[in-house]
Amino acid sequence: MISTLKLSSPHVTSVDSLRQERASATVQVLGILAFALLTALGAQVRIYLWEVPFSLQTLFVYGSGLYLGWRNGMLAQLLYLALGMVAPVFAGDGFGPAYLFGAVTGGYLLAWPITAAAVGLFSKRWNSLVGSTLSLAIGSVILFTIGVTWFHFAAGHATWFESIDKGWLRFIPVDLAKIMLVSLVYTGTRRVF
Repeated sequence: MISTLKLSSPHVTSVDSLRQERASATVQVLGILAFALLTALGAQVRIYLWEVPFSLQTLFVYGSGLYLGWRNGMLAQLLYLALGMVAPVFAGDGFGPAYLFGAVTGGYLLAWPITAAAVGLFSKRWNSLVGSTLSLAIGSVILFTIGVTWFHFAAGHATWFESIDKGWLRFIPVDLAKIMLVSLVYTGTRRVF
């Protein structure tokens, strides 16, 4: 029982080699490209109930930090944002700098590289199920803090409560499910590989 609650696992697996800076340049580039493209694919699954949609993108933002580490996870999300400057890869219908900086969801998008980096930093030492879940929870707090702050001003809400409600509170159950799913998949792949 106690080993289940530990933040770190002493076992080094082949999955851990993806996060290491000494991994070959080819492996690192392929990981960055894969997570940038997975994030773009996640944007295509979206449900609008209010200004901020539900999408699968955060699965891959969180996963990029866990699997690739802080630097390459951040680079994967920066590449995704760069793709959004020239192609419609965001969850909305637009692309380019005007869309990114003018959209009510721009803060969430701009928070993704920071979120992936934070997840990667914390999960470097916290690589057990509990540790990766905690790393993702910290990343989620960063993501929603930046996203809701931007959302409040971009949407012109009258109160902070409206922004917090529409930009965070309504997402808590879904985000917790995503955190658990990504943690379980990551921990499982560390055990298998």
